[in-house]
Amino acid sequence: MQKIYLILIITLLTSCTSQVDAQVEDKVQETATNIPQKVEATKESVSKIPPADCPVTTVNQSKNFLALEPLEPIAPWKGLFWYGSEHLWTALHDDGVWAGLPEHEHGYTQKIMWWSTLYNLPDEPQPELIVSAKRLDGDAPSLGFYGATNAMADDIGEAMLTGVEFPTLGCWEVTGQYKKTSLSFVVWITPEE
Repeated sequence: MQKIYLILIITLLTSCTSQVDAQVEDKVQETATNIPQKVEATKESVSKIPPADCPVTTVNQSKNFLALEPLEPIAPWKGLFWYGSEHLWTALHDDGVWAGLPEHEHGYTQKIMWWSTLYNLPDEPQPELIVSAKRLDGDAPSLGFYGATNAMADDIGEAMLTGVEFPTLGCWEVTGQYKKTSLSFVVWITPEE
């Protein structure tokens, strides 16, 4: 008689465990389906127009910074504007979009020019300018920063030139730091020209 009760109890426990396992599996599947997935920024998914949640820095949002002599007060190139302060400024696209950057194995490259009244090319041929960036619309590896060098021409005067590599497309906040001054701006990086 005890054997019958023991077999009955084991059968009952096995049946209950199977039902619980099935319910747990269903709940796990339901939960996994409802978790929002991060969308990888691919060439096909990134439009030329920044989404509303990417607060790009545009000419309309600038503080109308006017560059100092010997530069033109207003950026001398069509579609660009000066952005920053006398201690650190750059030239940005009016719409906040960097489109069609050269693509390489590790991402998308861009050269960024920076100016400062504190910068003097003969005294500092390799400026102590540091550039960093963080992606605002998803996870991404770190920005590739290859150091700063110099540039000089009639239309740009003495400038600091940096090369960077964005590992993904999307919404990026870029920060330059030079002699205790920092400047940040947001750009939308898209493959479309």
